[in-house]
Amino acid sequence: MRPDDTRGPATNTHPLDVEFVRRQFPALATPWALMDNAGGSVLPGVVIERARAYMARYQIQVGASYPLSVEAGERVAGGRAFAAELIGAAPDEVVLGPSTTANLRTLRRALAPSLAPGDQVIVTDLDHESNIGAWLPLRERGVELRTWRFDRARHTLELADLEALLTPRTKLVCLTHAANVVGYVHDIAAITRRVHEAGARVCVDGVAFAPHRRVDVKALDVDFYALSLYKVYGPHVGLLYGKREHLLAARGQNHFFIDETQIPYKLEPGGVNHELTASLVGTRAYLESVDRHHGDEQGALDLDRVFARFADHEARLLAPVLAYLRARPNVRVIGPGPEHDARRVPTVAFTVQGRRASEIVSTIDRAQVAVRWGDFYARRAIEGMGLREQDGIVRVSMVHYNTPAEVERLLAALDAAL
Repeated sequence: MRPDDTRGPATNTHPLDVEFVRRQFPALATPWALMDNAGGSVLPGVVIERARAYMARYQIQVGASYPLSVEAGERVAGGRAFAAELIGAAPDEVVLGPSTTANLRTLRRALAPSLAPGDQVIVTDLDHESNIGAWLPLRERGVELRTWRFDRARHTLELADLEALLTPRTKLVCLTHAANVVGYVHDIAAITRRVHEAGARVCVDGVAFAPHRRVDVKALDVDFYALSLYKVYGPHVGLLYGKREHLLAARGQNHFFIDETQIPYKLEPGGVNHELTASLVGTRAYLESVDRHHGDEQGALDLDRVFARFADHEARLLAPVLAYLRARPNVRVIGPGPEHDARRVPTVAFTVQGRRASEIVSTIDRAQVAVRWGDFYARRAIEGMGLREQDGIVRVSMVHYNTPAEVERLLAALDAAL
């Protein structure tokens, strides 16, 4: 994958067989067109079965000497191994927890002892609150929190605006890979290079990016990276990556007798959820089935290839939605203009002049098209856009298992709503 990670769709000889894909997801067998996927993707059947099988046989404590416990531990370790494979990391660089919000708060507590009064941490006003609110308590230690404000016209984070905030006291910059209320992909590799030149580290929220493009933390050279596996066709588990040297230096958050060298366990208070972690290998099995179905019968799973195929399909879903909304004179699409569409994931937010977002969505609901309105826990961004009084935005969030026919249903519902 290119280090700038903004690669849009590639050209594939064989387009995604979306009917094959949809057969793998039991929850899609409903009358609803599910276009609220940025809040959480539905699960492939193989993931559900892996969790059920673990609970049926291995609902025991791991770490014992008897064979059944050893088997259970191997299955949990297998899930962690896939989580690491998914982002190009080593298993001991992957912290698993209940959510991205919880993981980032754990990280803040772990890093806090290394920060001194007068040090600076930069957050944005575009992120989901998980990557803002987690860091605010550092003020109690005398750490200065500075805000990287998003561009009010483009709704993006501009590197030039960060430059004015960086100082020799800057220790950490926290930002979003793709904001969940915009869908525009920031050039994390370039931003990371600049932050490292300034002597600081980066912590990236990749939750809204990871379902659509391959994450390669080594190519990006990020210091910390968080995502929610339950939005990447997995169970309700959050993933936090940290460079090994950073995790070793971080203060442990588990029991006092857990040694500081025991990564990632020292950063997983109470341990991981066994059945959900074990079921992560089901997500791998699903991705492998897609890869093989589309022609690679013999080779190993190629995650770059799979996600490039997803991106191709998603671009075909995204284009007519953007074209439709931009053609409506009373509609404002959040984010930069059409010249930047290749850097968008299929998360589309919009407002309608003189109308509340909640009113628009209530009409779409009647067509059994699942979209959503609100601030999506990016309240600072919605306030910065001046949209709180009209109930925030309407958000359509698609993934690769959505279909062109569902897009047609969405556009028909929008005709009735707008």
